[in-house]
Amino acid sequence: MTKQQFLTSAGLEVQTLEFWIEQQWLVPDRTTADTGFSDTDLARAHLIRDLKGDFGVNDEGIDVILHLVDQIHGLRQAFEHLHEDLKRPSR
Repeated sequence: MTKQQFLTSAGLEVQTLEFWIEQQWLVPDRTTADTGFSDTDLARAHLIRDLKGDFGVNDEGIDVILHLVDQIHGLRQAFEHLHEDLKRPSR
């Protein structure tokens, strides 16, 4: 989705989005002429907004939480790959 579509869907102001990108809380695809955002980016933006707004988490806390979420996601992918490798018959 385009930047404008993302801003509308996420309910964010431009300045907020730019700060989040600067902090690398969101890393949009910049390979196209316009900055591209995925559904994953949108879910992450909602998480950040909820953490800041509903739970009062500060910027340092957001850094830690997102780092942990990314680690969990990476471990989950690694386990999925390992599981697929173990399902393959040995030769």
